[in-house]
Parts: sequence; C-alpha cells; structure tokens
Amino acid sequence: MARRFKQLTKADRLKIEALVKAGHGKEEIADQIGVHISTIYRELKRGRYIHTNSDLTEEERYSPDIAHEKYQENLRAKGPDLKIGNDQALADFIEDKMVNEDFSVGAVLGYIEQQGLEFSVTITRQTLYRYIDIGLFLNLTNKDLPIKGNRKKKKKPVRKTQARAAAGDSIEKRPDDIETREEFGHWEMDTVIGKRGESKHSLLVLTERKTREELMFLLMEHTTEQVVSCINRLEEQWGDRFSQIFKTITVDNGTEFSDCEGLEKSILQDGENRIKIYYCHPYSSYERGTNENQNKLVRRKVPKGTNFDDRTEDDIKEVENWINNYPRLLFGWETAQMQFDKELALIA
Repeated sequence: MARRFKQLTKADRLKIEALVKAGHGKEEIADQIGVHISTIYRELKRGRYIHTNSDLTEEERYSPDIAHEKYQENLRAKGPDLKIGNDQALADFIEDKMVNEDFSVGAVLGYIEQQGLEFSVTITRQTLYRYIDIGLFLNLTNKDLPIKGNRKKKKKPVRKTQARAAAGDSIEKRPDDIETREEFGHWEMDTVIGKRGESKHSLLVLTERKTREELMFLLMEHTTEQVVSCINRLEEQWGDRFSQIFKTITVDNGTEFSDCEGLEKSILQDGENRIKIYYCHPYSSYERGTNENQNKLVRRKVPKGTNFDDRTEDDIKEVENWINNYPRLLFGWETAQMQFDKELALIA
C-alpha cells in the first residue's frame, strides 16, 4: 500500500480505540484508517495509559481522549510565537514526510513548493531545523535527519595514472564532454554489498549522470554473469531505443564488471556492440561521483549490514521508486523521474 499523509481526527482516534479493543493488529488498523503503520505506532504510544482493573491488576490501554489532548497541546506548549503552531496540518505533513518517507528538511519544503501545496503559514529551512532542535515535533527529532552537522573536509583526490588490466578501456579514454552532463545516456554502475559473511545476494545500481535516474537490480550472486544478465534485460526491455538511452557506462575494477565484452556485446544484433564500457582507475571511487552520491540515498533505505537474502525484487523496486521520486534541489525540487521522462519524450 502506498504511504499516505492524513491528519488524524478525533473520529479516527475513536475508530482506532474500537479496532484495538476488537483485537485488530497495527497493520490492519493502518489500512482501515488509511495511514502508514508508523502513524499507528506513534498514535498508540501517544494515547497510552495504565488502567487499573477492579481486581487491582493493571494493564496498558489506549485512550483517544488522552491522545487527542496530547496532540493538541504539543504545538500550543511551544509558545505562540512559533508560526507553525498556527497550522497543525503543516506540522503533521512535515512530520509524516520526514519520519515515514525519509525526506530531508530541504526535500520536504521543496516538495511543498514544487507541488503547489497550500498551508496557512510558510517556514524556511533554517526555521524548520530550529523547530526540530527545540523538540517541537512529537516524533520527529534530529535522529530522523538524513544529513545534518559539520561535514569533514575531504582531501582533493589525486588522479591515478596506473594502467588498467585489459578488460576494457580506461576512463582516460572517455570523451571529455561526458563530464559536462549535458548529454543524456551516460551512466555509472556499482554494486552494493549486503551483510558480510551472510548475504549471498547484492545490489546492482546504475545512475544516469544527467538526470540522476536510478536503476536497481537484485543480484542472486555477486558475479559478472549476473551483471551481464541485467544489462541483457535492459536491452530486451528498451529494444531499438537502448542505444539512445544507454550510450556509455563507467564502472570500477570489481571482478563483477570484468566481462567487458559481455557487457558491450548486443544480444539483439549479431556482431554489434550495444554500449561502451569505461573503467575507473583502481581505488578511485570519486571517478564515479554520481554513483557514490546516489548510494547515500540507497543507504537511507538499505543500511549497511542489511542481509539482501531477505529482500525481494519488489522490495528493491520500492527503493528505486523512492529514489527516483525524491525531490532534488538540483532540479528545482523536481525529481529524477521527471527529468528522465523529459529525456525519453525527446527520444520518442
């Protein structure tokens, strides 16, 4: 079920109470109310109290009245000078997007602007950071912020000149105009490893340099055969348009990318190459900077230590869709999917 934003009303809370008493699970309650399951977890916590029975035993229960009063008091208690205190719908929307959908401060405010959503007040990014810092929100804290705090200064990388083994052409032979990102169809490819020692499966991720469109595949084994199979699937999917959408791919020196001929050779046109592969210098991940930045988004949904053997292809596609529909400051808060679709329209 798609994640939805909905501000809980008193009627919703009464319905939650009835469903809890009837023995329904949290997931079923979320479906009936029409909210994300995390909303139900937070709501039950908000309305929790200890009830003393007639035999003097105690049990934990949910009170819609307590929950509703805490909800109303939360913003009032922060002081009348806070703009967001005059618009609980805005506060709930921000909390839902950041807690349930892993949006950053900039992304949630950019999404509101890009989608033309109207609330009674508007706030800046700095103001929202301050509201989170002072504990304005009931469930949203600094721990929910994907990027915050001082970043360590990175040393400027020194380009390595050692030659690459004969699997394929070095990135040094890649045309300079690919660096400008002005032309569509140039990709970077990488793998994301699961829990070491346990996860047999891994992820193959491709990032288009201009639009930042992300493609993700679940690899049953971390092998070059599996990687070639994924590119074969893409060629079959796009057919005659493949060579216009996939012009080059830049990869690192991992053994899973060592079959350059298999990656480049078309399975639809005998004797023809379908794409050009370029290899980065050893230990030079910065040469796939787009990939590296995208992998930070991947890790928001798939933290290090995840066992991919427990994930399905549908799970991975859900992460892919989240990344491609995440608002980007780079694109005026439009998404990578919007940019990608524009490029496809030009090809069509």
